[in-house]
Amino acid sequence: MTVRLPDATGALRAYEPRPEPVAVTPGAPFASRTVFSAAHVVADPYADVSPDSPAAVDWDATLAFRRHLWSHGLGVAEAMDTAQRGMGLDWAGAAELVRRSAAEAKAVGGRIACGVGTDQLTAGSLAEVRAAYEEQLAVVEESGAQAVLMASRALAAAASGPEDYLEVYGHLLRQSAEPVILHWLGPVFDPALEGYWGSSDLDAATATFLEVIAAHPDKVDGIKVSLLDARREIGLRRRLPQGVRCYTGDDFDYPELIAGDEQGFSHALLGIFDPLGPLAAQAVRVLDTGDTAGFRGLLDPTVELSRHLFRAPTRFYKTGVVLLAWLAGHQSHFTMVGGLQSARSLPHLARAYELADGLGLFPDPKLAEERVRNLLSLYGVDQ
Repeated sequence: MTVRLPDATGALRAYEPRPEPVAVTPGAPFASRTVFSAAHVVADPYADVSPDSPAAVDWDATLAFRRHLWSHGLGVAEAMDTAQRGMGLDWAGAAELVRRSAAEAKAVGGRIACGVGTDQLTAGSLAEVRAAYEEQLAVVEESGAQAVLMASRALAAAASGPEDYLEVYGHLLRQSAEPVILHWLGPVFDPALEGYWGSSDLDAATATFLEVIAAHPDKVDGIKVSLLDARREIGLRRRLPQGVRCYTGDDFDYPELIAGDEQGFSHALLGIFDPLGPLAAQAVRVLDTGDTAGFRGLLDPTVELSRHLFRAPTRFYKTGVVLLAWLAGHQSHFTMVGGLQSARSLPHLARAYELADGLGLFPDPKLAEERVRNLLSLYGVDQ
């Protein structure tokens, strides 16, 4: 049977769902790339909360999704942007998420890295920003997880120039117990991060970023770059000190960046690998054999879906990610912390379903079809 989906003009058109999912199976850890999926949180749909309330999380479903990612060999990047940090999940909720997920990773042998930020603050002095980072770093290190030093809205507001970033990050790197991942999240993901590293000129910002790394290369495992600019990422990647990895955060150009070129490649830490997890894992295992064309053949067709989910305003990509988790059967509802399920239009959600179904991402296509029909009916779309 066909499903009537609304397009961008509001008109309805017929779509025939795919009858079978793509065939993927869990497998061994990857040999050629380190790959993290940034993971979403599952809201508790029965909690009596408002968008301004602390997040009510369904811990069982949230941890089950992480086990799903680990079963395919992916690492989990926890308590980061995809988990709605600063968009529904506050620091108290993120700290609980870190503790629970790190314990689960230890129990199943999964790799995990957790976000360290300053979201206890809305604003503050440089000393207060540094103290907030220190508090979160301690929680992550005590959990046994690797730390990801995320970009800070409070630091962006408090810093007067590059020297303030050098001082704050230098202090944190000197005291970190193990090498960390530095995260450069561009303003396309969070407008409050405009001018990060002390300049809106990306060349000047890059120079400061590299200065931070060069001063402490033994404390930097790698960098995650989320600027959605493949050429800039490649240029930055080639300037990194020996042994410092580049983890692409480019949800527009990841197949090219992971495949790499004659001068190197990017590892990955991507929000799009939340819905693409099993297929992405299969592609990386193909790449492990040296079959770059086979890798691109599997992953290139997914870019249209990723570009759709991450279209402007990019920060609302989480809505599409959670929609696909619901349609794939990883959770029983389409509800998000902070009420963010309302952040995208019905035509946007319908197109996300169509693209994901066309890729065979839903383990049970009939379930996905039934659920999207239910969603459409809530908006008054008769089938």
